[in-house]
Amino acid sequence: MFELVKRFFKFIQSSAHALLSRFENPINLAEQGIRDLKSDFDESMRGLAEIKATAITTQRSLEEKKAIALEYEQKAVLLLQKAQSGELDQTEADRLASEALTKKNNALSDAAKATADLQNYDAMTKKMEGKIADLKTQITNWENELQTLKARYKVAKSTKKINQQLTSMGSDSTTAMLADMKTKIQEEEALATAYGEMNCIETDIDKEINKAIGQTSSPDAQAALSELKAKMLTDQTKTTEPQIEVAEDTLAERKSELDI
Repeated sequence: MFELVKRFFKFIQSSAHALLSRFENPINLAEQGIRDLKSDFDESMRGLAEIKATAITTQRSLEEKKAIALEYEQKAVLLLQKAQSGELDQTEADRLASEALTKKNNALSDAAKATADLQNYDAMTKKMEGKIADLKTQITNWENELQTLKARYKVAKSTKKINQQLTSMGSDSTTAMLADMKTKIQEEEALATAYGEMNCIETDIDKEINKAIGQTSSPDAQAALSELKAKMLTDQTKTTEPQIEVAEDTLAERKSELDI
């Protein structure tokens, strides 16, 4: 079990880059590793519980053996007392007392063995409890570290995807489409400029034609201009004639005055 723990510890200490390059799905693998460690932890807890249960049983057996030893010792004493009081033949009392003491010694021997077993169980329990506590702490730390690795893995995947997209921008269809679009816009701009120049050329040609035939504007415009000039001349004549008549009358009056 602890070899597995060591291997997993080395795995957890590896960098996120190593995880990405070595494993297809490092997150699932790490989670599975922690689940395996938890399973080993549960098995260790069950083993510890079994050892403690055995120790409890051994402790009860020890108490029973001590009680049996004490009981046979008391029986041996009673047998000897009855022999002293004449209630029991001395030889028979000695024989039975010896048998009771033999059983006492057997019980004490079993008690001594139980005591040694208890000491071993106690040492095993303390050792396992220490390792299980360390394993529990390590599992907690590794779970926290795995959360960090998950975040780093997600960032690494996102960064990788973005970098791949940026790398492919130089040759993918999107870039080609933008280049085509730029070319078409340039073509449209060139056509617009060309049509503007053609319009200027047509205007210049019209001027040259009108100049050659002695016409500076359209016939309609020429007729309207002539009509406007005639009207202005007529209005000016009408305004001038009354003024001339008034002037002539004034001169006649002045002449009459002089003759008088």
